[in-house]
Amino acid sequence: MFGNYLIGLREGLEASLVVCILVAYLVKTERRDALRPVWLGIGIACALSLTFGAMLEFGTQELTFEAQELLGGSLSIISVGLVTWMVFWMKRTARHLKAELHGKLDTALAMGTGALVATAFLAVGREGLETALFVWASVRASGEGSSAPLIGVLLGIATAIVLGWLFYRGALKINLAKFFKWTGAMLVVVAAGVLAYGVHDLQEARFLGGLNDKAFDISATIPPDSWYGTLLKGVFNFQPDPTLIQLSVWGLYLVPVLALFFYDSKRPAAPKSQPAAPEPKQA
Repeated sequence: MFGNYLIGLREGLEASLVVCILVAYLVKTERRDALRPVWLGIGIACALSLTFGAMLEFGTQELTFEAQELLGGSLSIISVGLVTWMVFWMKRTARHLKAELHGKLDTALAMGTGALVATAFLAVGREGLETALFVWASVRASGEGSSAPLIGVLLGIATAIVLGWLFYRGALKINLAKFFKWTGAMLVVVAAGVLAYGVHDLQEARFLGGLNDKAFDISATIPPDSWYGTLLKGVFNFQPDPTLIQLSVWGLYLVPVLALFFYDSKRPAAPKSQPAAPEPKQA
């Protein structure tokens, strides 16, 4: 449940901060007349995200078991790719997000109502669609037939909305760079579990082999239905009997992605050039 709460919190706060920045800028610049098209774009983006999530949940129920597993595994892998890209993108742009959104909003204000609707829709819609896909994949991975993962996501989103409102009112100061750095790292761990689960789906769909080749089986030590097995499942998507392919994919994703995420790509500043020595005077 914690892993899904983290997803809802992280993704929801991104969307909340985007909304706060857009609305606060219009209020500050005394362009309240532009709030209605901005809210319209935000509303359309939220409706589209909810519709997309509903299609994922209910549109696959009539498929055969193998088709469901093939679709679920494929979408899980795609969602991990999108979330990984988003985590790195936000880590790079967190410090400049406000200025970037202000620039887009200035351009939209000059172009008219339609541009305002489109700007708000694109700013929030991308977050919403990514969230819907990753939440659907993570809920499948962390507990089918249980409402706990979905409750965790909803609690995370509710917390994000409250934090966003406090941020807008000036009652909360957030170091966005640090927040997105550490929640991004935790999200990579969650994504590794979703990826392994997606691979397992593809094995059950007979798209990949090796379903019976277990890397290990510690189900007797950590029963899946025990409180600590459930905790590990909810936080890390832990599986006590992964296949060799699952374990390999999990490690090949988690180790290099986390290493790259924490790698400081800033090169040391070049030493200042020394002033040129004066030329000797001519006799």
